[in-house]
Amino acid sequence: MKQAAPKTLDTPYSSLISDEAALTELGARLQRQRLDRNITQAWLATEAGISLPTLQRLEAGASVQLTSLLRVLRALNLLGNLDALVPAPTIQPMALLRRKGRRRQRASSDHAATGDPQSGHPPDDATRPDRPPWTWGE
Repeated sequence: MKQAAPKTLDTPYSSLISDEAALTELGARLQRQRLDRNITQAWLATEAGISLPTLQRLEAGASVQLTSLLRVLRALNLLGNLDALVPAPTIQPMALLRRKGRRRQRASSDHAATGDPQSGHPPDDATRPDRPPWTWGE
C-alpha cells in the first residue's frame, strides 16, 4: 500500500498557503514534537515560562506572541532549527564588489517594483526599465 507523502510547507506553492493554514501546521508540528517526547502540555508550558492556555492556543494554530513561540522552541531544544526557517544571508561577492565592500543598509526603491519579491533578488539588468533588453551583437 502506498503511503502518503509527508506534509511540507516547502513547496512551489508555499506562498499560496494562508496564514491560518501555516499556523495550524506549525501548531500541529509542535504538538507532535511534544507528544513524541512524552511531554505534557502543563510541563512544557511551565518549562517554557508561558501559560497553559497560551501553549494550547499555539498548538491549536491560533496566533500567539512570537516570544511565546521562541520559548516553546527553546524548551523543546528546537531553537537551533531557526536557520531552516530564516537562513543566514549569503555573501554575494559581485554585489560586495559593486558596493566596494560595504554591506547594504536598506533596499533601494527602484528594485522593489521590478525585483523578485519571493527571492528578494533584484532584477537582472535586462529586466530593468531604464536599460534596453540585452541582445546578441548582430
